[in-house]
Amino acid sequence: MKVVFSYLGASKRRMALGLFLKIVGTVAELFLPLIMAHMIDDVAPTRSVPALVWWSVGMLLVAVAAWAGNVFANRIASRVARDTTQRLRGDLFAKTLSLSARQADAVTLPSLVSRLSTDTYNVHNMVGMMQRIGVRAPILLVGGVALTFTVDPVLALVMLVTVPLLALISALVAKKGFSLYTRLQASTDAMVRKVRDDHTGVRVIKALSRAPHESAAFAEVNRAIVHDETKASLTTGLTNPVMNAVLNLGMAAVIFLGAYRAAEGRVQVGEILAFTSFFTIMLNAVIAVGRIFVELSKGSASAKRIESVLALPADLLPVPCPADESGACIRFDDVTLTYGGAPALEHVSFAVGRGETLGILGATGSGKSSLVSLLLRFYDADAGAVYVDGANVKSYEPAVLRQKFGVVFQNDFLMASSVRENIDFERGLALGAVQRAAGYARADGFIGGHGGYESELTARGANFSGGQKQRLLIARALAAAPEILVLDDSSSALDYKTDAALRKTLLQELRGTTVVLIAQRISSVRFADKILVLDGGRAVGFGSDAELMQSCAAYRAIYESQHGEEDGLPFAGMEFADVNGPYAPHGEGSAQGGASTCGGAESADKKGGDGRAAE
Repeated sequence: MKVVFSYLGASKRRMALGLFLKIVGTVAELFLPLIMAHMIDDVAPTRSVPALVWWSVGMLLVAVAAWAGNVFANRIASRVARDTTQRLRGDLFAKTLSLSARQADAVTLPSLVSRLSTDTYNVHNMVGMMQRIGVRAPILLVGGVALTFTVDPVLALVMLVTVPLLALISALVAKKGFSLYTRLQASTDAMVRKVRDDHTGVRVIKALSRAPHESAAFAEVNRAIVHDETKASLTTGLTNPVMNAVLNLGMAAVIFLGAYRAAEGRVQVGEILAFTSFFTIMLNAVIAVGRIFVELSKGSASAKRIESVLALPADLLPVPCPADESGACIRFDDVTLTYGGAPALEHVSFAVGRGETLGILGATGSGKSSLVSLLLRFYDADAGAVYVDGANVKSYEPAVLRQKFGVVFQNDFLMASSVRENIDFERGLALGAVQRAAGYARADGFIGGHGGYESELTARGANFSGGQKQRLLIARALAAAPEILVLDDSSSALDYKTDAALRKTLLQELRGTTVVLIAQRISSVRFADKILVLDGGRAVGFGSDAELMQSCAAYRAIYESQHGEEDGLPFAGMEFADVNGPYAPHGEGSAQGGASTCGGAESADKKGGDGRAAE
C-alpha cells in the first residue's frame, strides 16, 4: 500500500482542503441533533417566537454548512482519485513495457491486463471512498458517541459498550476479506487468459466446431470466479448486519434505560429525540464503515498486486563486456538458453558477416524464434555470448540495440488504423520512405487496390488477406532502413511467385543490410550466404546450400521431404541471372567483400541503380 499511497503526494494540498471541508461538514452534521434538543427542551417552553426563528435559522445554516462541506469535499475526493489512478495506471503500463521477457512470462500477460484494468479500478474506488466516507464515518461514529455524553452520560456509557465490538468485527472482516479478494483477482486473471485465447483463435474454434467445448471450459472458469466472489462477498457482507445487530442491541438497552430515566424525570423529551438522531447517524456510519472495509479489502489486494509489478527490478541493464574482434555483424558464441529449466538452445555457435544473408531452417520448436529473442536481447543467454556489430548485446542500451533491427515476428500484429500508420508505426517516417518500403515488400500493388495508404485496416487487419498482411509487416520492418533485417517465418502465407520476388528484392535492393531469414520452407533460404540448421535447439549444420547438401544429413532430409514442392519453383535448382553465383546474393564485388558496414551507407552500385537505401 505504501507505493500506491505515495502517488497521493502530488495531490496532498487538494487532499488537505478536502479533508478540512469534510471535517467541517461532518462536525456541523453532528451538532444538528443538539440544536434540535435545545429547541424542544429549552426554547419551545418559553413560547418566544423570535427565539424559535433565530434558532431555526441557525439550524438551517448549520445544515447548509454540513451539505456544502460534504459536497465540495466529495468533488475534491473524486478528482484526487481520478488523477492518482491516472498516474498509477500510466506508470504501471510503462513498467509493463519495460519488463524483460522473463519477468513478463513470470507475471503472465492476462495478469498484467487484469492489473491494468480491474486492479487499478479497485484502487480508484478505494482512494475515493477513503476520502469521502473514510473520514466522515469514523467522525460520525466517534463523535456521535462523544456527543451523547453531553446529553446523558449514563445512556452514553451503555452505547459506548458497543464500540469495541464494532471495531473487532471490522478488523476480523478486513483481514479475511483481503485474502479472499486476492484469490478472486487470481481467478479473474484466469478468465482474462481464457477470453484472450478464445478470441484470438475464434476462427479455428468455429472451423473445428469446438464452440460448445470452449463454452463449457469457460463455464468452469466462470464458476470459479462466482465461487470466489460469492465467498468474498458473503464474508465482507457480514459486516453490516452484524454491526447493525450489535448497535441495535445497544440502542434497545438505551431505550429501555431511557424510558426508565424519563419516568423519573432525569431525561427530557428533546434529549431522547437527540439520542434517537445520534443513533440514526451512528447506524449510517456503521453501514458506511462496512462499505469501507469491503472497498479496503478489494483495494488493498489490488494495490499489492500492482506494487508487485512496480517493484520488479530493472532487468537486462547494459553491462560492460569484452568486444568481439572477429569482424562479424552477428556472432553466437557457444550460446545456451533455457525456459523454465527446459533447453531451447544448446551450445549454438555461428557468425554472419556484414551485409550477408543468414537463413535459419528447422522444424517447429527447434529454437528459431528463441535465437531472435537472444539477438534482440529479450532474454539473456544462460551461457555463451551474443554479439551484434562487434559488441556483446549485454553492453548495449536496449533502445540503441533494437534501433539497428527491422523485425517481422512470427505472430506479429496490425493496428486498426491506416495502411500508412501501420507501416510508419509512430516513427514519423516520410511518405516516400513508407511507399518505398511497400514497394520493396511487393505491397504497393494491393495497397492501391484497397484505397491507398490512407485506407483503414479493420481490427487485426481482417480486411486484408494473410499474404497481404505479411507484406505490410515486412514493409514496416523495412521502412526505417534497418541495419539488420529479421524475418521470422514471414513468408509462410505468400505464394511462391511473390516469395521469390521478395527474395530477389532482398538480393538487389538491400545488399548493405544483414538479413536473418527464418523459415520452414527450404526454398525460402537456399539463396542465403549462410544457412543455420537447427534441430532440437542444437545447430546441426551451418554453411551454404551447396556445402550443407554435401555435409548435413538433416538439411538433405529437409530438401528431400520438400523436393516435390520445389521442382519448377522460382530459385529452385537454378542460378540467378542477375546475381553472382548459384543461390548467392553476394558474388564478386558484393557487399561481403568488406566495403560495407552493418547497415551503413554504401555507394550506388551496391544499392541498386539509383543508390537508394531502404529508407
